[in-house]
Amino acid sequence: MLQYALIFLIVAVVAGVLGFGGIAGASAGIAQILFFLFLLFLVISLVMHLVRGRG
Repeated sequence: MLQYALIFLIVAVVAGVLGFGGIAGASAGIAQILFFLFLLFLVISLVMHLVRGRG
């Protein structure tokens, strides 16, 4: 599960760079949504990993 969170982070960073940098100006809104969505997935996955790892 942690691997998926890291993959989501990489995809979010790439989408953010393309969307925020003006390279793909038309998809900036979609990139922002994906960025925050994948960032949320990363945080949830890290919390779940820490909670399950302690027990």
